[in-house]
Parts: sequence; C-alpha cells; structure tokens
Amino acid sequence: MSESASEAEAGENTAPAVPGGAPPSEPEPEYEPAAPAPLNLPRPPTGDAGIDARLARLADADHLPTDGHVEVYEDVHQGLRDALTALDARPGPPAPPPSHQHRS
Repeated sequence: MSESASEAEAGENTAPAVPGGAPPSEPEPEYEPAAPAPLNLPRPPTGDAGIDARLARLADADHLPTDGHVEVYEDVHQGLRDALTALDARPGPPAPPPSHQHRS
C-alpha cells in the first residue's frame, strides 16, 4: 500500500463534524427518553405504621429523574434501619417466675 492510500483511509475515519450536528460516528438517538412515571407497584400494608410510611415515601422517587432517586432510597433505607435498631433496643418481656421454690 502507498502512503496516499493510508492517508485516504485515515481521512475517511476522521470526517469533519457538521456544524451544529453530531459527529457522523455517533448515531442519532432513535427515541426520546420517557419522562419519569410511576411504576404503580402495589405496596401491601405491613401492619406497622412507621414502616408503611417509609415504604410510601418510595413513591416520591416515581416523579424524580434518576439522579434524584438516590436521596429518596437512602432516606427510606435509613428509616428502615432505624426501625430495626429500635426493635433491638426495646426491653423484652419479663422473665417468668420460677415454677417452684427452693427451700433449704
């Protein structure tokens, strides 16, 4: 091959961009991204009002762009962790009395 053929091939791969347009190597998107929309997933009640409120907060992410989801998810996750931690902090039921007395 000659140098002129190599230069011609190189020129084909580096075509100048059209002013105001995308470079030819990047195809135009074939679709427009959809706007944020609710997923409409059912959330059956858990029986705990605090947990249900945290899970209901997930619906806030339905109307946010993707980069806004993290804040909502972290808030809900922290609330659920706090609820689990609170379960460990509660005192348990009192110990049962002895069934028989030891007398000496």
